[in-house]
Amino acid sequence: MIDSLEKIPVHIHENSKKASELVANEIADLICAKAKKGEHCVLGMATGSTPKKLYAELIRLHKEEGLSFKNVIAFNLDEYYPMKPDAPQSYHRFMNECLYAHVDIDPKNIHIPDGTIFKKDITTYAAAFEKAIDDAGGIDFQILGIGTNGHIGFNEPGSSRYSSTRIAALENNTRLSNAYEFDHISQVPRL
Repeated sequence: MIDSLEKIPVHIHENSKKASELVANEIADLICAKAKKGEHCVLGMATGSTPKKLYAELIRLHKEEGLSFKNVIAFNLDEYYPMKPDAPQSYHRFMNECLYAHVDIDPKNIHIPDGTIFKKDITTYAAAFEKAIDDAGGIDFQILGIGTNGHIGFNEPGSSRYSSTRIAALENNTRLSNAYEFDHISQVPRL
């Protein structure tokens, strides 16, 4: 029975810089292959400390080696709620500072969950976000980081594997891990 389980290939590298370079090259190859076919490359994006070196390498590839992001459609995993896009802790700000403002991606191809939606509209908004991913053809390459408690994209341990875009309660240890972005733990959103 165990042999029938999916086995995910694992590559261990000497350091995070080397791993980031290799992943950036894999993403660049995918972007270029899709562009040659006249297709969009749909990237799932993550925030946090894990992808910072990856994004720096993608910027370097863009500026020094001519990697174009004109055919890229990006969907970010998460955003705090409530959170204004221009707030210092916003993932809109993070992504612009760490990647989007430094490459030639079309701003209309950037999709980051909106932390200002009225609660009564979140279900409709989440369904539209999922539809936009489907309409783009699905995610070609997903970048992920793993939180200290094992969460991925604010999907805390115990989340359904079938979860989709939604509002989710953050565990206290996730909030504590992210408290450095705020003046005080009480300011870290709970959603």
